[in-house]
Amino acid sequence: MSDLNSSKLIVYSPTDDSCTDRESQDHGGDNKKHRRREKNRIAAQRSRKKQTQKADKLHEEYEKLEQENTALKREIRKLSEEVKHLSEALKDHERICPLIHCAMNFVATPRPHPGILTSCLPHDGQSEVS
Repeated sequence: MSDLNSSKLIVYSPTDDSCTDRESQDHGGDNKKHRRREKNRIAAQRSRKKQTQKADKLHEEYEKLEQENTALKREIRKLSEEVKHLSEALKDHERICPLIHCAMNFVATPRPHPGILTSCLPHDGQSEVS
């Protein structure tokens, strides 16, 4: 038996064939697993790229809206200043306008002559109708 211990014994059994089949199946399974992982990796890259592109597009839209908002705020300030200026001009005019204070302006009947307005104008020549 010492010969048996010193050398390798190769014994053929029916399970040996099943082992090689299982190994090839495992190898085929590994290959499928590898292909599935590769497909998943590529899909994940596409998804991340798409998400990045969407974020970039949203950022560009945000920048555009910020610029529009700034321009609109500038226009609001300009129009507010114009309203203030025109209101002050109207107040100044109301103080000196003789037509506003004339009693004839409150009469609902039509005026027969344009000369009737002259009765509301100052006769001392201090101011004219603007």
